[in-house]
Amino acid sequence: MSQDNATIFPPFKDEGEKPLSEVQEEILRLKKQKRAVILAHNYVSEDIQRVADFAGDSLALARKAKEADADVIVFCGVHFMAETAKILNPSKAVVLPDISAGCSLADSCPPDELAKLKAAHPGAIVISYINCSAAVKTLSDIICTSGNALELVRKIPPEQEIIFCPDRNLGSWINEKLGRNMILWDGSCYAHEEYDAADIIKMKEFFRAPAVCHPECPKAVRDACDEVCSTEKMISWSKACKSDKIIVATVVEMLHRLRREVPEKTFIAARLPGKSCQQCKFMRLNSAEKLLECLKTLKPEIILDERTIELAAKPIEKMLKLS
Repeated sequence: MSQDNATIFPPFKDEGEKPLSEVQEEILRLKKQKRAVILAHNYVSEDIQRVADFAGDSLALARKAKEADADVIVFCGVHFMAETAKILNPSKAVVLPDISAGCSLADSCPPDELAKLKAAHPGAIVISYINCSAAVKTLSDIICTSGNALELVRKIPPEQEIIFCPDRNLGSWINEKLGRNMILWDGSCYAHEEYDAADIIKMKEFFRAPAVCHPECPKAVRDACDEVCSTEKMISWSKACKSDKIIVATVVEMLHRLRREVPEKTFIAARLPGKSCQQCKFMRLNSAEKLLECLKTLKPEIILDERTIELAAKPIEKMLKLS
């Protein structure tokens, strides 16, 4: 272990903002002209985060999508997120910079297979992580995010059988924290699955710093960290943390948001075996250049039929009401 092979983000207050590029300036001009709102997930590039109207996690972005009064919602993230925006605000045009920006976790749960599991457990309710397709949402009773999953499951009577999908790691974390025995779908996020607990322990010893990880990480990684929480809660935890250095085990682009929100601290991206940090290949399909083209053409557009929107909206609205 050495500092040379680590991705370190020094205090933002020592660096300040860089000038916007021509592409970014044009994005801002077109956004105003098209009466568009740009929503960006914490995992997209810093170039996009800087020109977004709002950057956040899935829960915060869902709320922003529902409230949006612009003519167009430009969602910089992955496909299921843009679908969620369309479900919550169906009268708006919703566009995504790259229609092929998918999600390994959402893909791991085919709706026909979930329907079979539901049929095998007729008394169970289905709680689905928001990282799932619109079709899976139509089969769900409640949607959750990593930020509100504990809160929502805590409100379900302990005797009620629950099917939790699609993330087995998030589900196992909830089971551990609440003493539940939910039936877990066997899906995972490839980006978080690749972390190694031994590497994180070595980093903690070398940098003498605490580590925080996302609950999509495997149990051994969660156990090696000092805190497990959603990306949004990483901000408040980092602010309260007494250490001036923090190791973060999630997609590296989150560290751009962290250093802006907590500008006095140093953030270190948790290493992967053979890599310096983790990125999401799907989120990386979003770029400032694609965002600009998307604003010019208002394509590719997310299209969902009315019945899907009607059915998928119910479990999402229930989440927003309960959280």
